[in-house]
Amino acid sequence: MSTSATPSVLFACVHNAGRSQMGAAFLTHLSGDRVQVRSAGSAPADAVNPAVVEAMAEVGIDISAETPKVLTVEAVQSSDVVITMGCGDACPYFPGKRYLDWKLADPAGQGVAAVRPIRDDIERRIRGLLTELGIEAAA
Repeated sequence: MSTSATPSVLFACVHNAGRSQMGAAFLTHLSGDRVQVRSAGSAPADAVNPAVVEAMAEVGIDISAETPKVLTVEAVQSSDVVITMGCGDACPYFPGKRYLDWKLADPAGQGVAAVRPIRDDIERRIRGLLTELGIEAAA
């Protein structure tokens, strides 16, 4: 774990335009400032998937200003928990980090109707992660 009392979580996928953005947004929304949250992609897209932005807006979370970021070794090193969402072997591995590989459908090229179940699955997983971290989710 990090030296601070605040755990840090990194969400990583290929494009950082869908799944990892939703994961980071839910964790930020539900944890407040009790978790340090990052997201990144092994091959970042130019923009966040518009269907993902719309699906998150439906649940009151605005990610329209987010931009995909490149996955760096430093981001992994400075995180306590690394959640991969389809970044494959591109995610660096460091002993002592907790890695979770969440198998989720890829929202790339999908409409908002296809993104909703992915969004809802990610929210359930985030709530479970908060419980594991001993952090009560915000209402």
